[in-house]
Amino acid sequence: MDIKKQIPNTITLLNLLCGCIALMFATQPDFELAFLFVCLGIFLDFFDGFFARLFKVSGPLGVQLDSLADMVTSGVVPGIIMYVMLSNASHATYLPYLGFIITLGSCYRLAKFNIDERQTDSFIGLPTPANAIFIMSLPLVLQHTDSLLLLEALVTPWVLLVITFFSAFMLNAEIPLFSLKIKNFSLRNNAVQLIFLALSILLLAFLQYTGIPLVIILYILMSVISNARQKNVSG
Repeated sequence: MDIKKQIPNTITLLNLLCGCIALMFATQPDFELAFLFVCLGIFLDFFDGFFARLFKVSGPLGVQLDSLADMVTSGVVPGIIMYVMLSNASHATYLPYLGFIITLGSCYRLAKFNIDERQTDSFIGLPTPANAIFIMSLPLVLQHTDSLLLLEALVTPWVLLVITFFSAFMLNAEIPLFSLKIKNFSLRNNAVQLIFLALSILLLAFLQYTGIPLVIILYILMSVISNARQKNVSG
């Protein structure tokens, strides 16, 4: 057995393990530990592809394992989080189950990604890890914010439902989003990524937990602006 071939798959399985652990914390609920393990899983998700390319062992098995692991870490767990938030915000029996629309949208996004040849250097629609971070950060914002407006919004069922449907839409929207991968050391070619990273650091430094969902919103807005500028230049 070639050990090199198993390293990326092992990392992918560790991503899945993190997702399973996050799932258990999400049901307790312990939102901070659930968020931590989802972030660790997403971190591992980046490195399985990195080592697969490094060792030149990319293959169909790795692709399938990656999607299955992401489905748990970035699909099922945020769906559970939204279910819990809706349960806390509403006394309706069946309404909280609508939170799993996030899970359904994530599943469709992952399946579509595997057969979409356009998404090699950028993304079409919000990547599931980014969406997971956005959803997972909401209860943390609720726990740590002093803003009465945010507190009221995040315990209002219809606001949470709007976020749920918007999340599923953005996962599968035909909107190009830039990749954070820096392939060369040209400042001009990586200007958008570097500006995004700088602004993200500022948001997290000054706003802390509240800055997390704002970073994802910033990512979407900067992608839309960048696309519009490119169309104007090419047009």
